[in-house]
Amino acid sequence: MSEHTEKPPQNLRQRKAEGEERERAPTVAIVLEPELRAQAQGTEARRSAANRLLEAEGLAEAIDLEIVHSAIVPVSKPQPATLLGTGKVDEIAGIVAATDAGLVVVDHALTPVQQRNLEKEWNAKVLDRTGLILEIFGRRAQTKEGALQVELAHLNYQRGRLVRSWTHLERQRGGAGFLGGPGETQIEADRRILREKIKRLERELETVRRTRTLHRSKRKKVPLPIVSLVGYTNAGKSTLFNRLTGAGVVAEDMLFATLDPTLRRVRLPGGTWVILSDTVGFISDLPTHLVAAFRATLEEVQEADVVLHVRDISSDVAKEEAADVAQILRDLDVNPEDEEHVIEVWNKIDAIDPATKEELIARAAAGAPGQASVPVSAITGEGIDHLLKEIEDRVAGKLVARRFSISPDRYSDLAWLYEHGQVRNRETGEDGTVTVEVDMTAENAAAYERR
Repeated sequence: MSEHTEKPPQNLRQRKAEGEERERAPTVAIVLEPELRAQAQGTEARRSAANRLLEAEGLAEAIDLEIVHSAIVPVSKPQPATLLGTGKVDEIAGIVAATDAGLVVVDHALTPVQQRNLEKEWNAKVLDRTGLILEIFGRRAQTKEGALQVELAHLNYQRGRLVRSWTHLERQRGGAGFLGGPGETQIEADRRILREKIKRLERELETVRRTRTLHRSKRKKVPLPIVSLVGYTNAGKSTLFNRLTGAGVVAEDMLFATLDPTLRRVRLPGGTWVILSDTVGFISDLPTHLVAAFRATLEEVQEADVVLHVRDISSDVAKEEAADVAQILRDLDVNPEDEEHVIEVWNKIDAIDPATKEELIARAAAGAPGQASVPVSAITGEGIDHLLKEIEDRVAGKLVARRFSISPDRYSDLAWLYEHGQVRNRETGEDGTVTVEVDMTAENAAAYERR
């Protein structure tokens, strides 16, 4: 009897230990890239299916999934019930069973019905592209604002998929006087709770938006120009941000390594101070409700005096990524071709071969007047000085060279010149008079004359 009473606790501890081990172990996943025939033959797909699959694998790895199989799946005619054809569904079911995969990532938008049917057929959880991006965003959000935005986007995504949570309850139940069963009631109650949560989050985000607007209005009273970094995810924005500001923002070779917006003050070579803003990375087929949820953050881009479009110039699909970012900028009412306010930053020139690098530098130097394409390496710092000069040209005008003689009783002016300009040369005469040659903006030169 005593043996019988001592055994269950041991089994409970064992089961708990096994459960914790399973939680620590990465989820085994399969990644599928549907290639629709109409898309492959048309102009909708700017990049190849192979490149899209590679990006989907990167997204999956960003949430620590262990990918055991990935494949491009041709789809001649999308099926309303499963998107993929019956044969492919059966084939993938066999792969899922053989690899013991617990998750299948389908890099395409799935309807709630398609997602539910595929989960039944494969006996595994199914995530479409939107769901996968939301999972990453949920992990990356650190600030309250970021968490609110992700939660709102997630609730909007789940609103049409509520039935999946209640498949164990009846949708309808027959009998005298009964039209609806408990399952239907539960789903309606859940929808009502969701609607209330969404309204509450929208109110909180509206408060965030008003707070950001207030902060911007305060910044305008002490007019510091805003420089906003935008670009495709993993283009090196956070690394460049750290290089320009000396900040310690997380920067990793990973899709969506950072999510929350960060602002820092930066002094340009001519003495002009600007506020640099790092924003969330963009990606192709970014869900519209996700863009809407991040409206409060993306307003920083709309209000910016200068937008730095950071491009990973070493990427095989650099042009396609640039086109995706340009489209999102247009959606935000920012003209990506406005040469006075948008500077293309060709990042990661340290990752390309010397011949290509020289060609890029020559192309950038031969650009039309006012058109800024600045090759840089955020890792090594190459090209950063040129980038800062381009920014200053746009926010404060071209730098002018000035020569000033400062008498001993005006030495306080020296500190002012060092703070508001770039002192190139300094000489001290026998009588203590200091002569300095300074590069500074015309505005700062006029301000010194007024002193």
